[in-house]
Amino acid sequence: MYTYNCLNPISNKGLDLFSTDYKQVDTIGEADAALVRSAAMHDLELGDKLKCVARAGAGVNNIPLDKCAEKGIVVFNTPGANANGVKELVFAGMLLASRDIVGGINWVLDNKEDENIGKLAEKAKKAFAGTEIAGKKIGVIGLGAIGVKVANDATHLGLEVLGFDPYISVNAAWNLSRNVKHVTNVEDIYRECDFITVHVPLLDSTKGMINKEAIQMMKKGVVILNFARDLLVDEQAVIDGIEAGKVRNYVTDFANPTTAGKKGVICTPHLGASTEEAEDNCAVMAVDEIKDYMENGNICHSVNYPDCNMGICQTESRVAILHKNKAGLIASFTTILSKENVNVDDMTNKSRGEYAYTLLDISSKLNDGVISEIEKVDGVIKVRVVK
Repeated sequence: MYTYNCLNPISNKGLDLFSTDYKQVDTIGEADAALVRSAAMHDLELGDKLKCVARAGAGVNNIPLDKCAEKGIVVFNTPGANANGVKELVFAGMLLASRDIVGGINWVLDNKEDENIGKLAEKAKKAFAGTEIAGKKIGVIGLGAIGVKVANDATHLGLEVLGFDPYISVNAAWNLSRNVKHVTNVEDIYRECDFITVHVPLLDSTKGMINKEAIQMMKKGVVILNFARDLLVDEQAVIDGIEAGKVRNYVTDFANPTTAGKKGVICTPHLGASTEEAEDNCAVMAVDEIKDYMENGNICHSVNYPDCNMGICQTESRVAILHKNKAGLIASFTTILSKENVNVDDMTNKSRGEYAYTLLDISSKLNDGVISEIEKVDGVIKVRVVK
């Protein structure tokens, strides 16, 4: 029996995929696996029982990744599951910035009691006149699951699209429309584009990437859209750019005192992935990741350990070893097994930075003594008998 704990409400579309071999428990201390959305985990006590954490979403800033890795807890996220919801909101933001739709709606609300509102509207609408997005140029910074969707669909709306991502994956490259111009210098986007939308993870190297210097390179009247992470943008620099007439609008999904209610800022309350479909998709992917790890030892979409997949075990037993990425450890494992006349039918080893993961398919069950001996090897973090 496997146990799991939900730190946030998780869609039943995902939870219903758990078989009767899984039981939901009330606390993370009782759980083999945890599902989380936005709950802060940095101050939680993570016991030895916990084997994995699945984030039903893309960002993992609320999870102590290093702490989890050190304890042999695999952390998953669900890239792409909410991509369509975020993409649609990006286009909504572009339209709101191009046409003063919000201003027009507010005018109607303010004049709703006037019986001549229809006639008044014909005169008032000039104040809310905007521009069309077709024929404009958009720069997409970051061509992951969301960025690719934004770039591709922007071409169908008549926009000229520039895409920037020095680390674009093979998968993303295959999915990117041939009509998207892939640039190798982000400054080309700053200088040329009418719209700039950011879709990169929050790292030390990306924090505040849209700053005063970047804004100085941009075209007058640029619209900056941020549906990724608020700290990617130096928001005070953007506010200053709006006041100076350089930036037309800043569209952000992250409400805070710097941006809320400011002139030229269109702010939504973190709605990007808040659709029924996105929440369902994230829950389904998160549960699938947990089940594959618990039942087969496979790792897919981990953010702190390497991905590793050996399918369903066809041998008598499968053992998973989470360990430091050090030379000689594989030889240590096989030596221990050899002493016990245990035959290794199949094996794979993957590494990611200072951590590594080894799966062993073997022809017989290991006794507790052998497991204990492997656990004592210097650099081993956790050993788990999957089957």
